[in-house]
Amino acid sequence: MKQKKAHIIVLAVILLAALIFNPVPAHAATPQEICTVYFSGIGCPHCAKTDPVVLQQMTSEHNLIVIDYEIYQWQQNAPLIYSYNQKYGSGFGIPQIIFGKNDYIAGDTPILQNLDKKLQSLNSSPCPLLNSTEFFQNIDIASLPGKPKIWGHERVLIYNGGGGNSAALRELLLTQDIPAALRNTQYTEISPPPVRLSGRDANFEHAVSLSGWIFEWNGEPLPTTANTSQSQQQSSNQQSPSHVSLTLTKILSLAAVDAINPCALAVLTLMLIAIITYNPSRKRDVLLAGLAFTFSVFSIYLFYGLVLIKFFQLVQALTSIRLMLYQALAVIAIILGIFNIKDFFSYKPGGLLREMPMSWRPRVKKITEGITSPRGAFLVGAFVTLFLLPCTIGPYIIASGMLSFLEIAETIPWLLLYNAV
Repeated sequence: MKQKKAHIIVLAVILLAALIFNPVPAHAATPQEICTVYFSGIGCPHCAKTDPVVLQQMTSEHNLIVIDYEIYQWQQNAPLIYSYNQKYGSGFGIPQIIFGKNDYIAGDTPILQNLDKKLQSLNSSPCPLLNSTEFFQNIDIASLPGKPKIWGHERVLIYNGGGGNSAALRELLLTQDIPAALRNTQYTEISPPPVRLSGRDANFEHAVSLSGWIFEWNGEPLPTTANTSQSQQQSSNQQSPSHVSLTLTKILSLAAVDAINPCALAVLTLMLIAIITYNPSRKRDVLLAGLAFTFSVFSIYLFYGLVLIKFFQLVQALTSIRLMLYQALAVIAIILGIFNIKDFFSYKPGGLLREMPMSWRPRVKKITEGITSPRGAFLVGAFVTLFLLPCTIGPYIIASGMLSFLEIAETIPWLLLYNAV
């Protein structure tokens, strides 16, 4: 019996020595974060579906940190999607969320259907960085490329010049006591600026401006006893990119400019003259023909608008060609502008893409002079709209670009209003 007690005492001494000389690391009990990189674009309709889920819902439901790169408004972030594709094989489409080499989810439907299951299967994962893979607790936030926003635990850290103390910045995103984490940090308390997502804003309860960053969070506020320099309320000087906002005034103004279509007005005038000349006693046909022509233009323009909006939405999703396509459109616009300036000083009828070609005019005149009924007026209206739209397509392209961030069904009331004008 004494020998058994001696063995127990020896075993206890060995275990005690092991704990003293080989203590459990302090961070062992701290769960590692699931860290990902997310690419999106403000104005991308597919991103409008995933941004709130990835950046707000998932970061509050899981132990998830998201390094968010917006590539449409922050053009400095756009080259990063190419670099990430080279390292991780993630492609160029957005939205996409990257976990590691050939481990990513791209597209709104795949993200919405699979992200939650993916996160449930992970206990932790390192951040997929361009130079290395590091757990979030070890990354150097101040040296991250581009202009990121870092989301996690109902908080967001927003690039506002960069730099700063990486350890302190990481602590703000991980700590349970934000006021304590800010205690030894230089900051200015500010009114929380809305954080732009695609299709909506994210709003937080509290915010501070740090050296090179803006930090926003929900939950416990800062103590009211903070010193004056810290608690002074100021509006944020966050570097938020300008964006095209959709307003009734803009849509109505563009529609009014588009309504001045010399080609269509000339054809309409010729057609109405032909109708009233053919049968002077039936003045009612002139009114019906004008209405039929107008309804035809309205219908075809509405169809064109839906096509243009869908085109813009597809271009926004195809990040690899988006910049090249926009540059090509810009070059075409400049060339057309130069031709129009040239016409001011030296006009030549039938200018390319600016007027009805001279070779078309006899044929169009013959067609319009042969119209004697409202049904024929409808067909002429469709013909004019299909072939002469380049005369004033500029405002419609601008309006379509502004509407492209909405769902197709949501654009219809705007297009109806535009074309009614």
